[in-house]
Order: sequence, then C-alpha cells, then structure tokens
Amino acid sequence: MSETRISYQPTEGLCYDTADPRYWREDLLAGEIRRAFEICHGCRLCFKYCDAFPTLFGMLDERYDGDVRRLTPEDTRQVMDACFQCKQCELQCPYTPREQHEYQLDLPKLIHRYHAQRRRREPPTLRDRFLGNPDASAALARLGLGALNVLNRLSPHRWLMERVLGVHRDKLLPPFAQFTFDGWAEREGRLRDSTAVEAVLFPTCYVQHNEPQIGKDTLAVLDRNGVEVACVKGLRCCGMPAWERGDLEALRAAARHNLDLLEPYVAAGARVLAINPTCSMMMRMEYPTLVAEEDRPRAAKLAAAVRDPGEHLWSIRKETRFCTDFRSTPGAIAYHAPCHLRVQAIGLKGRDLLRSIPGVRIRTVAECSGHNGTYAMTVEGFGPSQRIGQRAFSAMQQEGEEVWATECPLAALQFAQHAGVRPLHPMTILARAYREDGFPTKLPRTAASEEP
Repeated sequence: MSETRISYQPTEGLCYDTADPRYWREDLLAGEIRRAFEICHGCRLCFKYCDAFPTLFGMLDERYDGDVRRLTPEDTRQVMDACFQCKQCELQCPYTPREQHEYQLDLPKLIHRYHAQRRRREPPTLRDRFLGNPDASAALARLGLGALNVLNRLSPHRWLMERVLGVHRDKLLPPFAQFTFDGWAEREGRLRDSTAVEAVLFPTCYVQHNEPQIGKDTLAVLDRNGVEVACVKGLRCCGMPAWERGDLEALRAAARHNLDLLEPYVAAGARVLAINPTCSMMMRMEYPTLVAEEDRPRAAKLAAAVRDPGEHLWSIRKETRFCTDFRSTPGAIAYHAPCHLRVQAIGLKGRDLLRSIPGVRIRTVAECSGHNGTYAMTVEGFGPSQRIGQRAFSAMQQEGEEVWATECPLAALQFAQHAGVRPLHPMTILARAYREDGFPTKLPRTAASEEP
C-alpha cells in the first residue's frame, strides 16, 4: 500500500447541493468517494446495515490490501448499487453534518450524487420508468379494472414481469385500489376550498393508489381529536422512487407540482401531515436542497410545516380535545420503528400514542425490514432484502403478539411475506380502538369516557 495517506478532511469536491456546479463534476465526486470509503474502511461502525458496507470491506480486505485507491469504477458501482437508502448509516455515523463533525460525511447523499451523475450519462431502463413513477403505474393499472391485481397472483404474468421489468416473480406486491384516496375524499366532501385549516393531509402515493383505508383511518382519528384537516385533490408521489434512481428532473417536477398545491395552505399556517415516513422525510429533509433554485424558498417553508400524523397528535395530547374515548383494545403490540421515521429524529410518536389505549403493552423493534422503497421488488434486491430484514422478522416474532404496528406500509408488506403477520398503521389501530368492534377485547365503560 502507498505510504501517502488519504486525508479524512473534506476535499474541494464536498458538495450535497444539486444547484452547485461542483455537484456534477465527476472528478470531484471521485475524490469525495475515495475519502468517504477511506473513512468507512477505518471505522466499520455500519457493518450491519445494507450490503454496501460488507461489499466495500470485502473488496478492500480480500483484493486490495486495504488501499481504496485500487478500487475500480466497477467496484465502486457494486458498492453504490448495494445501497438502498435506508439512511441508518447516516443516523449512526459520528462524522456527519448532523453531528456538526468536521468531516461532514453524509454517505447516503454522496451515493445519491453518484446515481444522479450516472443517470445523466445513461438512459433510464424500462424498470426505472415503471418503478420510478408510481402515479403513472397506478393509473395504468386502473385502466384494467382490477385485472392487474389478478394477474399479479399468476405465475406466467410474474415470469413475464421478471423478464421484462426485472421485478422479482416471488415478491408480494401491493394491490391497486379501484378508486383513489382523493377520489373518495371528493365524494365524501372532504376537499376544502378554504386554506384556513389546522392541517392538510398528504396521503402519499401508496395510500392514494394502494391502500386508501389508511388515509380514511387517519382522517377518522384526526376528526375524533378535533383537528380541522383538508384533503387536496391531485397531489403526486413525493419523488423518492425517481430519486433513488438518480432522476432529479422527475423529482423536481413532482416536488414543484406538490408545492403548487400545498403552498397556499402552508402560507396560511397549516401543518402538512404526511402518512408515510419516507414522504415526510423527503419533504422535510430532501426537498430544500433538491428542488429547483426558484422553488427553494417555498420548499423550506413546506419543510418546516411537515409533520407525521402521530407527531401532530402528540403535540395536542394535553389539550382537552385529545380523545381517549377508546372502546376496544388490541392488548399487546409489536411495534416496528421505520428507518425513515427514525432518521427524522422526531421520536416514535405514533407508538407513544398507542400507549394511551387502555391495556396496550408495546414492544419496540428498531431493525430495518429490508424493503426500502422498491429495492425488495427487484430481481437483484429480493433475496438480499429478505436476508437483511431477518433480524427484524425474528425480533417481531419473538414474543408472539397478534397485533403488529408500523408507520411504513412497504415494511408491512415485507413482514406479511416473510414473517407471517401484516402490521397495521398506528392510525388504523387508533381508529379501530375508538370503536367497540375494532378489536375483540372490549373496554369497560369505566375505562372509556361517557358518550357526549
């Protein structure tokens, strides 16, 4: 190995801002990647997360005598492709801007930068277009009037999807709803003309297209707690599926569209409640530095307004309107803490709210499920996602609770397929607990408030 030491200090290529010309220079990115790999090689604190780290460490130990300068472009590509942006390494890392450390290392953002540069050089694949645009995929599915849900359970169709799109034939896929969430909201009179509301709901593309019931349950809980909430027609995906493939322009288009719709509510002082933690993370942590420069002032205002529904309800728990009129209880709950919720450093407020239900006992599991966006759907990601998620599967199964909970609907799919239980969103559990028929165990009238 060369005696010349690679400095841990930031290079001139340190840049996580897409508006900075340095972000797009390949030579400057290469220097930052070399520095980051050297730091990670010396630290190894994140060995247990995605396969990016074992891949890097294995190459350095077995092929290159620890010299990161000997890594080839193909080696680097293998490391970068093994990252699925759970962001747990950034949460764990002591050298980050979050920790105000002089090294200013943010490996997930560096990997996004790598993929963004690669996307500019290489055309998107058919799978990139399909998985990167959930709104278009869902619209296409609805044209088939439910036929795709049937086909997705048939082996010949799944074999074809694997061959053409690279979507693994054995992956449990979320069904498409016949009607969108905002279509239901419009029929139910939940759309609001006035922006003078306490909160506006960002249902997320998953709730919009796949499981509207989570959105309905969230509204029911907010209503029960006196939160005046508006629904907005036409909101799009937050852009994360496109951005995980380096498609900055698609992300910016989605973000601008959402900003156009949400800006009047934010300007009027409303909170934006995002049901999926990935979406709240995107709008709170990623939009301000990824959107077009002209959109950044309003993206910053949106970021300050974004909340998780549980986070917002937790903020009013001491007010008289906070409702504890529970009529049934789930009892013991195994709760999974989603990666993208933990990285926001806001606590696990949805879990904490569940403790307000009489008789609830909660056990928390803070391990990655391995699903991570669309990674688990791909041919190359399906197997590793199952292996990486095994710690979470085993931990959730450990004490045999019948009711499982998580804010992440894709993690719920992963648990359903590989651990045998489909977790419920905390808002769904709360909504059911407000009803006598929500759970088999009824609460005595002494444990619930009287009818008004």
